[in-house]
Amino acid sequence: MSNETFTSVWDAIEDTPAEAENMKLRSILMMALEQHIHSKGWTQTEAARRLGVTQPRVSDLLRGKINLFGLETLVNMASAVGLHVEMRVLEAVRPPF
Repeated sequence: MSNETFTSVWDAIEDTPAEAENMKLRSILMMALEQHIHSKGWTQTEAARRLGVTQPRVSDLLRGKINLFGLETLVNMASAVGLHVEMRVLEAVRPPF
């Protein structure tokens, strides 16, 4: 058993730093979209209409099915409902695997 410490769960379970970073960004976007949908009080049908996707797609989003969504799709969905996405690139605090 190892006592490694990780910055995030994605660092612990993904095979590469690149995959971990991608998952972190996708999870942040998914949580922001979920929060936005809930704060507006939208049904899944209404959210789907506003996001430009199907209701089953919104269900997948709200159920956290992260592997079904790419970054580009999530950015497009956020933009469709008036959210602004910003990105910062910083020096890694840990060496790559």
